[in-house]
Amino acid sequence: MKVSVIGRKTEVPKAFRDIAQKKMGKYDKFFRDDAEATVVISQKGKMDRVELTITSAGLFYRSEQNDETYQNALDKALSAIERQIRKNKTRLAKRLREGAFLKEADAGFDGAEDLPEEGSFEVRTKTFPVKPMSCEEAILQMNLLEHDFYVYRDDATGEVNVVYTKKDGSYGRIIPE
Repeated sequence: MKVSVIGRKTEVPKAFRDIAQKKMGKYDKFFRDDAEATVVISQKGKMDRVELTITSAGLFYRSEQNDETYQNALDKALSAIERQIRKNKTRLAKRLREGAFLKEADAGFDGAEDLPEEGSFEVRTKTFPVKPMSCEEAILQMNLLEHDFYVYRDDATGEVNVVYTKKDGSYGRIIPE
């Protein structure tokens, strides 16, 4: 797995870069050789923050964790991703490395017990008219409906876009390529 460690408004300590490379290597058992991991460190208030994103076989695995040290936050992020994988292992089996869930491969990992797998997804389908509007109008509509996201057609491009509320209270916009 190719690992990139990036500092956002902070310098990445060499010791942390080495630790991140080593810890990510332990998770090679789940991912194919073409997997790429990005570890972004930053400060949020007085806490250290680690954003971990792994791309493998067309899927993204992501976790954001805060802790007193970058190393502890990285450990939490890796555990969260491992939990996500174990919880959805049947659905992910074709996209993960063969033999990722053999008991021998689990030796030495914290929380290696099998987690109950999610049942089938129940999907409620809803239709609605998608009218052209600006991004600002879409955010206003989203807030009026008290939703976390809103799908709309951009009046300038005609493309379907999504606006959403981020964890920090700011807004995000998704534009298809």
